[in-house]
Amino acid sequence: MQTILVRLFNIPCGMGPLVTWINTVKDPILITSGENMAEETGALPSRTDFSAWYNEVIRRADIMDVRYPVKGLYVWYPFGFALRNHTYTFLRSLLNRDHEETLFPLLIPETEFMKEAEHIKGFEDEVYWVTHGGLSELDVKLALRPTSETAIYPMYALWVRSHADLPLKLYQVVNTFRYETKHTRPLIRLREITSFMESHTVHTDWDDANRQVEYELGLAAEFYRELGVPIIISRRPDWDKFPGADFTMAIDTVMPDGRTLQIGTVHHLGDHFSKTYNITYEDINGEQKLASQTCFGISERCIAAVISVHGDDKGLVLPATVAPTQVVIIPIIVGKRGAEITAAVETLEAELKAAGLRVKTDARDMRPGAKYYHWELHGVPLRVELGPRDLDNRQIVCVNRLGVKTTIPRENAAESVKKLLGEAHDQILDKAEDHLKNHLKMVTTVDECNKMLEDNIVVVHWCGDKECADKLEELTNSSLLGTGVRSKYVVDDEGPCIVCGKAGKTALVGRSY
Repeated sequence: MQTILVRLFNIPCGMGPLVTWINTVKDPILITSGENMAEETGALPSRTDFSAWYNEVIRRADIMDVRYPVKGLYVWYPFGFALRNHTYTFLRSLLNRDHEETLFPLLIPETEFMKEAEHIKGFEDEVYWVTHGGLSELDVKLALRPTSETAIYPMYALWVRSHADLPLKLYQVVNTFRYETKHTRPLIRLREITSFMESHTVHTDWDDANRQVEYELGLAAEFYRELGVPIIISRRPDWDKFPGADFTMAIDTVMPDGRTLQIGTVHHLGDHFSKTYNITYEDINGEQKLASQTCFGISERCIAAVISVHGDDKGLVLPATVAPTQVVIIPIIVGKRGAEITAAVETLEAELKAAGLRVKTDARDMRPGAKYYHWELHGVPLRVELGPRDLDNRQIVCVNRLGVKTTIPRENAAESVKKLLGEAHDQILDKAEDHLKNHLKMVTTVDECNKMLEDNIVVVHWCGDKECADKLEELTNSSLLGTGVRSKYVVDDEGPCIVCGKAGKTALVGRSY
């Protein structure tokens, strides 16, 4: 008879499934449950301690597991991956209006990678290199893409021949690798960016490319509006633009602690890369001309923004547009009417699903309060409760994630539920807008700037000289984020430079992740 040793590890819920190792004399067997077997019920850290709150909610709401044995690489839990999928499905739907999706290789030959000196200078400290295939040293080293210009543009040079081929607008959603030496943080600062959407377009001239820049900024604004995340757009200073770009437009949001998070960029590349990679076309007169280009990127920082901007001390607060579960039904079983309530819940669930909603029924043998805690932690936009009294009154009790309670008639429930989801989205967007508005502070002196930067983005006037920007950054331990500010809460005007007093324009200053 074979001896079996069983070891049970007490792993906190939210860190993943309960894991049981059964060791036989020969081979260990790993058994995992479909869901966590026990629910942590302790309170999350207060969101006033944003870093502690963020780390805990990522873990306990089953977004990512940070325990992968390589720094800066993380594993998506199924729930987090579902959130990612809904987010990127929506992003693709926007891009597909104007672009086509493609896929380029991960590995880039050093010969192509090193062609563009200014671009490479911006990434040379971050590149992972593949030097061997098996035991054989490679003749040409291969870079793991930090971004894909040097992979895509040699192919564009082959594809673009005539003005009839333009504009060319392609995008891909891929992983990229950067040897990040700063403090890594899930979804925010990683060594493997697992979900990088990068768009690369080619145009006949600079002006047409510039129109594309504006179009893509509009796409980004629409995308984040549907996520309920308010943004600020600005033009990065020349020393902080994308390496090789004519200019960079950045998209930022304000985190709970007042720091900024860059959640998108659009770059006008001019003909910088087309010169390097010989991307030319024959115009209508038969002359060869250099093309102009743009690129546009959004990473999984968009999900970090959803988690951070909307979350509260109970956990996630997800917009219905991307929530893995939009509606959870909680049967309230009382007395001997369990079968009747169960049947009513099944009918309601089928009705809501037929209306295109993502619905789950929580029929676990647990107290309702424990179920409420679980689904609040996971940010489900709307909870529906159905008990004996509701059956008798032909009604449904609905509670949205912000705690707003509404009783609706059972008749035409799907229509009413969709309306409540829309209202819930408006409420979280309004709340986020208030946060952004309240954390934008106009100042006129460096001392005021220092005080306000503790938990705000600061609006100043700056003359445009790098010396003044360097001095301001040194005195305030911050970054000059950009000019040409686009926000309904900021007046883009002129005034004396905060450092030298010369004529200046509106600029943003902040401390960033």
